[in-house]
Formats: sequence, C-alpha cells, structure tokens
Amino acid sequence: METLWKLLYLLEPAPVTLIVTAVAVTFGSAFRALNYGKEMERNRDWSEASITLDRSQALMIPIMSSCSLLLMFYLFSSVSQLLTAFTAIASVSSLFFSLFPFAAYIKSRCGLADPHVSRCCSKSFTRMQGLLLVSCFLTVSAWLVSGHWILNNLLGISICIAFVSHVRLPNIKICAILLACLFVYDIFWVFFSEKFFGVNVMVSVATQQASNPVHTVVNSLSLPGLQLITKKLELPVKIVFPRNLLGSTASGGNATDFMMLGLGDMAIPAMLLALVLCFDYRKSRDPMNLLDLHSSKGHRYIWYALPGYATGLVTALAAGVLTHSPQPALLYLVPSTLGPVIVVSWIRKELPELWEGSMSNGNDKARQIEV
Repeated sequence: METLWKLLYLLEPAPVTLIVTAVAVTFGSAFRALNYGKEMERNRDWSEASITLDRSQALMIPIMSSCSLLLMFYLFSSVSQLLTAFTAIASVSSLFFSLFPFAAYIKSRCGLADPHVSRCCSKSFTRMQGLLLVSCFLTVSAWLVSGHWILNNLLGISICIAFVSHVRLPNIKICAILLACLFVYDIFWVFFSEKFFGVNVMVSVATQQASNPVHTVVNSLSLPGLQLITKKLELPVKIVFPRNLLGSTASGGNATDFMMLGLGDMAIPAMLLALVLCFDYRKSRDPMNLLDLHSSKGHRYIWYALPGYATGLVTALAAGVLTHSPQPALLYLVPSTLGPVIVVSWIRKELPELWEGSMSNGNDKARQIEV
C-alpha cells in the first residue's frame, strides 16, 4: 500500500508535464526528421544533408560521450563560459530550424508576401526568415539574461529536434548497435561510476550550472543592469520542471527542486522513431495520415514505438520514486521502444527489410503527409 502511495506522485503536475512533454518532443522530432528528408529530396538541396550513421560511428558515440562526460566532470568550471557561448549559438540555429515550418505555415495560410531581401552564402534570404532569425536571437538572449527554466526547455527541445533531423539511422541493425551501447553506457555512468570516481559522475555533470558569460562581461565593464542578469545557467542539455510546478521557480533554484530528463533520453529514442516513421512512409501505398492508427497491413510501427517510449519513461520515473535514486532512463527506454518494433516486424516477416534497411523508390517523392 505504501508503494502505491509513492507512485501517486507520478500523477502530480510536474511528472505528468514531464512525461507529456517528452513524448510530444520525441514524436515531433521524428516527424520533423521525416519532413526534413522529404524537403531535401524535393528541393535536391544536399548542402545541409543529414549524417547517416554507420557501424563504426554508432560504436564510437558511447566512447566519445564517455570522454565528454569525464571532461565535463573534471573541467566544467574551466570551460563552462565557453560552453555557454557555444550553446547559445547552436540554440539560435536549432530554434530557427525548429520554428521555420510553423512560420512558413502561417505565411501560407495568411497569404503574406515574403520578398527576398538579400542573398547569403548563395542562398536567398527572405523577410520572414530575417524576422524569425531575430526572434530566435532575442529568445536566446532572454535565456542568457534570465536563465528561466521555460526558455531552457524551449532551447533544449529545439536542439533535440535539430539533432534528430540531421543525424539519422539507416536501419534497425545500426539502431540496435547504438541503443545497446548506450544502454550499457547509461547503466555504467549512473549505477557504477561512483565506485570508480567517488561520486555519481552522470548526476554530478547533469546538475552542474554553468557560469554566465553575459554576467561576467557586464560585471567586468561595470555596466548597469547587473542585478537583472543571472550569474549561473542551466545549459539546455536537459528539460527541467519545478517539482512544485504550480508554484514554479524562475531560475537559480537548487537542482533538487527540479525534475529533469536529459536530451539524450528523448533524442536517441526519437532517432528510432524517425527510422520507423520513414519505413512506414515508404511502405504506405496511399497518402500517409499519421493520425490514422491503421494501415493496409495493420498498425504502423510508429504506434508501437511511441507507446513503448511512454511506457519506458513512466517505468523509469516510477523506479526513481520507489528507489529514491537516479535511474538510467535508457535502461527502460531501449527495451520498451526497440523491443516492440523488432517483435512486430518479425511477426510480419518484415524484420530483414527493417534490419538491413531499404532505399526509397521514385514513388516516395510524390507521396505527401496529411496531418
């Protein structure tokens, strides 16, 4: 009975919001990746072509991630301002990439004129793009000044969407290799790193706050408004929600006051979702409606992977509540997302095609997605 009462915590606003946000971001990232690939094919614009991982790259990602984690563990205070500056630049680009489809949709629906105002790097630059870029710059500037958790989440979500769109998996085989390696990576750094390094390295890095370079510059130049600028920042490498969500916390709160989920716990499963979404798209003989749960061959794979992600995330949060300790989310997310896809594809005798991947044919370019 006591266990049940503990699990009721998951029905509070903060956990519910975290779960809903993570599921929405994961699906949205996969959907944006599919549309981005179609845009590149339609426009034959490969200047921003996505990176498709091969086996060696999939194996190297956990190794490089471990090296980066150790560097952040030992040198974070020395490089935090540089990291913040780099993150701010990346956030402007990611936010622009994520919001551009919405801006284009509003422009087309309202019939707004969008004249070209200049050319940059052999590309035309329209007025709408200019206004959107300025808006993204102002949003990132507001984050640098306030450090508010909502802005942090917005930037983190945009980075996740951009990453999933530009880094792709060719097939389930490479996906399984990557997820298996990251499965071990997450378990080691959360459960066993304390035995080797004296502290939980993953938690230590995840909860560190970076020095704000804007605060440093304003302070060194004795400029007015220093008291309005936050001294420390949560980098948008995770989404955070105040445990007392309705009471909220603006910025600078203790890490224990927030629930958090790393971007990797959304981006990595989203790469799998993007893969099966593209497979669903290629297999569809009719214009694809993603809100339709059924196809001519039964449920689409995306509707097995997405509930699996939600189930794994809830299980991870429940385990954290029951054990009162940090949990490696990928311990639960990898089997709950990859497992259903492999089992269902094996039952349908489509596993070899998913395992090795298949190239899209010419008819794929003509298909449209209806939402």
